[in-house]
Amino acid sequence: MRVLVIPEDFRKDQYMLKPIVQAMMGAIGKPNAKVRVCTDPLLGGVSQAMKWERLDEIIDSYRGMVDVFLLCVDRDGEQGRRQRLDNLEERAASEYPNRVFLAEQAWQEIEVWVLGGHTLPVDWTWQAVRDHRDPKDSYYLPFARSKGVDGEPAEGRKTLAAQACTRYNAMKSRCPELRSLEDRVRASV
Repeated sequence: MRVLVIPEDFRKDQYMLKPIVQAMMGAIGKPNAKVRVCTDPLLGGVSQAMKWERLDEIIDSYRGMVDVFLLCVDRDGEQGRRQRLDNLEERAASEYPNRVFLAEQAWQEIEVWVLGGHTLPVDWTWQAVRDHRDPKDSYYLPFARSKGVDGEPAEGRKTLAAQACTRYNAMKSRCPELRSLEDRVRASV
């Protein structure tokens, strides 16, 4: 099983998405899946990541080397984003019927998935983290500072994601969209 994760911008997201998807693949009984993060091309933002032309280019370039394509983007408070992702999935299924392409939005940002695998400070509520429009700035970065990893590359994302993935079940129970993605991957492979 070969999985290519397509982030909106790999420069920081790769450190979170690769271990999360590896944990997911283990949870569905595919612990030896080869998980890669798409670094070529650099999409540089959600608007580029959600353009069919860019995704078509990626799927076409990697289709001989990849079984499952996973587009993972931030929701960023955009209420219509799920519908746009559904439309991309439908188009990919139509144009690449022998490939699995699934798309998911982190509520509100992928950093929230990482926080979902950690014990939060006592004065934080999980609902407040999930509801915040910009949880990366208001919750993730202060959390990284409190753990002393904000000075690491990607502001501690690699370290904190690795720690969070040891509690993958907690992460997916707190993040229903992650559980949904896991269920859809399981049904597709």
